[in-house]
Amino acid sequence: MSGATDRLKLERLAQKLFPRCKLLRTWELAGGSSAYMTALEALLPNGRTKRLVARRPGEGSAAREFHTLQAVHEAGIAAPAPLLLDTSGDLFAEPVMLIEFVEGKPDYAPADPARFVAQLAEQLAAIHRLRGANPNLAHLPQQAIRLSSQMSSRPACLDESLDEGRLRATLEAAWPLPLPTEPALLHGDFWPGNILWHNGRIAGVVDWEDAEIGHPLGDLAIARLDLLWTCGAEAMHAFTHRYLALTGEALDELPYWDLIAALRPAGRLVEWAETWPYLGREDITAETMTTRHRLFVAQAFEALARRS
Repeated sequence: MSGATDRLKLERLAQKLFPRCKLLRTWELAGGSSAYMTALEALLPNGRTKRLVARRPGEGSAAREFHTLQAVHEAGIAAPAPLLLDTSGDLFAEPVMLIEFVEGKPDYAPADPARFVAQLAEQLAAIHRLRGANPNLAHLPQQAIRLSSQMSSRPACLDESLDEGRLRATLEAAWPLPLPTEPALLHGDFWPGNILWHNGRIAGVVDWEDAEIGHPLGDLAIARLDLLWTCGAEAMHAFTHRYLALTGEALDELPYWDLIAALRPAGRLVEWAETWPYLGREDITAETMTTRHRLFVAQAFEALARRS
């Protein structure tokens, strides 16, 4: 957002939370796959300043994400506190949230990968301790329903550069996958870009727009592939071992969940790769991502072969 009109709207939004405050400055933030985010610094009537974030998630998801943030924040998970949900439409056409500003930034090239992945595993394990039966999570969609819909309708054009046909055929033959005894809260996109760090510690997990209830291995597999891309195989395995030590999660079905995670970049890998130079990682390219994707898929198929 930009311009005097948007600035006035943001000031009026902040005044719904802090009456008579004055907007000092704004700056744009990366907002996830389908959200717009603007940081605000406001001067309160008592002379103190307050920093907030105005977040406009994808259509229909603002209330869901706001209530998810309420649940995870109350559970002690490192996430921004939700402060205000405005669905009035008198300022912005779409619903908008005000959330806590978290001091920190993503780390795409950790100096200490072992410490980095250990903290990631601890954070993901903490998220998964929130079970789907929690009444504060009743608003969230079910992972099983979403995946069944995706599995039942193949795209017209498969991405064979990522072996999409073989991935889908293997998953279709095994579908439906066993459900966990106790479904858990899933972040839905747990990767380094959604983790804020400050002074060497995780300060907050952001962008909860894809949260759902389902199998924890779904989140684990997504994080595994992203860590393979960003930090390499050793870091991916260290992350997995730490997570399993914390949760005791059974690994039997992990190869299938790895294949599901491997489907996510189908048709989009080149687009995803184009963002890495802007994040300071010119060494991550479509070629390196494709190579590591093949390694990720190969280890999943090898694990399945050992089961048969």
